[in-house]
Amino acid sequence: MTNNISVDLHLHTHFSDGVHAPETIVTMAAQAGVSTLAICDHDNLDGIAPARAAAVHLGIEVISGVELSSRWKSYEDLHILGYGFDPLCPELVAELAEFRAFRSRRNELIVERVNRRLATQKRAPLDFARVREAADGTLGRPHIARALIEKGYVRDTSEAFERYLIPCNVEKRFFPADQAIGLIHRAGGVAVLAHPPFITPDRPALERLLDALVAHGLDGLEVYNNGATRDDIDYLLMQARRRGLIATGGSDHHGFEGDESRIGWCRGALPIPQACAQELRAALGRRAAG
Repeated sequence: MTNNISVDLHLHTHFSDGVHAPETIVTMAAQAGVSTLAICDHDNLDGIAPARAAAVHLGIEVISGVELSSRWKSYEDLHILGYGFDPLCPELVAELAEFRAFRSRRNELIVERVNRRLATQKRAPLDFARVREAADGTLGRPHIARALIEKGYVRDTSEAFERYLIPCNVEKRFFPADQAIGLIHRAGGVAVLAHPPFITPDRPALERLLDALVAHGLDGLEVYNNGATRDDIDYLLMQARRRGLIATGGSDHHGFEGDESRIGWCRGALPIPQACAQELRAALGRRAAG
């Protein structure tokens, strides 16, 4: 095990669209030198408790986390990260349960559409029950992609999306971004905008979006992220400081085939600094103090 040199506040497990169990992710993080981590599964909290249990014997801090699927005006798929909330908060638990119920039905409809396309190609259909069982958590399109790969219908995840999942898509449900921020706050947490380079390459547009979300209580910006160059990091850090936002960081590691992320590192080249966890703890302390 290496010295604890970094943090990683954006990791996924098989409870959303990641590959590994929470216990495995914690072990991998420890081996990567991570001292503080957050499991941020999509709209799912089930990975937090097992990650914390696994972390006890490794001396790693696990902060509660979640990644909420959100939208704001013309931005159709913003991701709002929540940190440090009560994972047993009744309102949060109920909202996410309802969200996942819709998503489960959505994915069943996607598989039905994929199967209609497979039928035109004289190929055997996917078995939705088996796809759901293999997901072992919150089912998402990457799990359907893996089923297509296992059937030998596509070579990799990219081809699965291009040939089947994008043409056969069913529109997702999203939390309005202001509601996502409010939900996180009411559960006692802080809200952070995830991987901004993936939202828009237009920096003035991103700045307008930040101003709008700050007006609704946004607490932080994921400055160190897997889509950011060093120039992007400098720019995002400046934008965060101008608005009084905390700077967080995470690898967004999923562990699936073709995932080039590196736990504890930003774009595989820069360790995510300890300061990210320190700023997050300070922000949570301020929220707890009212």
